[in-house]
Amino acid sequence: MSSIKGVDAPAIMRIGAARLTAGLDRMPRLDLEAHRDIFGPLPRLTAEELIAIAERVDLRGQGGAAFPFARKLSAVVQNAEANDCPPVVVVNGTEGEPGSVKDKMLMIRSPYLVLSGAALVAEAIGADEIIVGVAGNELANRSVEAAIEAEPGLRKLARVVQMPERFISGESGALIRGINGKRPIPPGRKLLAAESGVADLPTFLSNAGTFAQLAVLALLGPERFAAVGTPEEPGTVLLSVGGSAANPAVVEVPTGVPLAAVLDICQAPAGDGVLVGGYHGMWLPAGTAYVVPVSREGLAAVGGTLGSGIVLPLGDGTCPLGEVSRIASYLAGESAGQCGPCKLGLPSIARALTALIDGSGGIEALDVARRSAAAVAGRGACSHPDGVTRFVLSALDVFTEDLAAHVFHSSCGRPVRGILPLPTGPEQETQQRLVVDWTRCQGHGLCAHLVPEIIHLDAQGYPVILNIPVPNWLEKDAEQAVHMCPALALRLTDTEQKSSRSGPVAIPAPSLRTGLVGGAGHKQITAG
Repeated sequence: MSSIKGVDAPAIMRIGAARLTAGLDRMPRLDLEAHRDIFGPLPRLTAEELIAIAERVDLRGQGGAAFPFARKLSAVVQNAEANDCPPVVVVNGTEGEPGSVKDKMLMIRSPYLVLSGAALVAEAIGADEIIVGVAGNELANRSVEAAIEAEPGLRKLARVVQMPERFISGESGALIRGINGKRPIPPGRKLLAAESGVADLPTFLSNAGTFAQLAVLALLGPERFAAVGTPEEPGTVLLSVGGSAANPAVVEVPTGVPLAAVLDICQAPAGDGVLVGGYHGMWLPAGTAYVVPVSREGLAAVGGTLGSGIVLPLGDGTCPLGEVSRIASYLAGESAGQCGPCKLGLPSIARALTALIDGSGGIEALDVARRSAAAVAGRGACSHPDGVTRFVLSALDVFTEDLAAHVFHSSCGRPVRGILPLPTGPEQETQQRLVVDWTRCQGHGLCAHLVPEIIHLDAQGYPVILNIPVPNWLEKDAEQAVHMCPALALRLTDTEQKSSRSGPVAIPAPSLRTGLVGGAGHKQITAG
């Protein structure tokens, strides 16, 4: 980790030429002057020209869904023209998934690369506003705010909106709802921001990394942009490498580079397997991980996914299924609580994995985990249940030896070392949990009927509580269970109210016609 004014920022490594990370080997953060020296002014491009260059290199979103940039931009332009209204540009910098730090790195260390990509889109489509959605990383938030304040054109056009640091808050529909002053959760039905987003206006929304890629593409032009990487997926990508890595870092690599090279420079042994694509991603066996190329196509061919560019090797010495169980419990508590698959299905999967790991479940727990996952898949109000089942089921397919040890011998003999990251910070520390006073509990079982999402009864009729904080949407039910416990044995841990309950807070950084967007010519990126 490198430090900016005493605060930790993600470290950076590279394989090949620096593009998205240009200049960051010499400076901890590129201010406006440094950014202009290294990158030069962006060319002014029309919407048609932007769409054309994006199509030539098949530029995709970098947030996980890999949606074609040109198609999304075309939809926004068409809807704005059809409705005779100005569109809005939204930069999704929330990055709420543990293990993902590439967008934070860009916002901390090269904020003008992100903002210039957003400005390029705003200029081309005639947007009146750029909104940057941020979450809990204070250093990244301050860096973006300072960058906006230092650029006169951005001060007129851009503002920052603070979102709660939740796994689901970065989902596009949740971010739009939060910006609109509503509870920042997925809307529960498919809504296209390109049709109706911020203030019901056509909205171009993509993550911070996508806007940075667009800026690089505009600077280099399609031919030079495609000089590295594979013909099908040209350019470079940013990977957030953590897990067992001795040197965790954001790594910039050309597409097509073997994943083994990335693991090697981060000193990250694969061990029992490597998670690619984050907690909605897939597990790869070590042997596969060492030969697979870094690309959407390459990873998909072996049953993986590039997703949001998260790479978490497990290494040796930790219980693989114990690690998976920790994350499954966390993901069960991170749902929006607005559909049955999330409210009941995900906790059921998490409980089954817990029983499998502690030796109390055996083959029955494995069967419950698989059946619950099958029942959840494809039935959620958003993509969260599908992502969780993908993560869990791929683990059961890859960690077969560890699974057999737990099913037939109750344990694999290894501790759970917490290799896979979970969120930390004030917001997580103040979450409430249900606890039982066992000197009082008489096994009435009422709590399991009132809060079946996180409490069930064991074979003797005593409550077993899923080891997760009480989600916001369950707080009233949890409080009712506490008040109605006949033995007064159930209680909520005494904590502060979470700051995120008050909803997103707009941070005015009051609109561009331009400052980052320059004349017809442009300077090439000096480092490649």
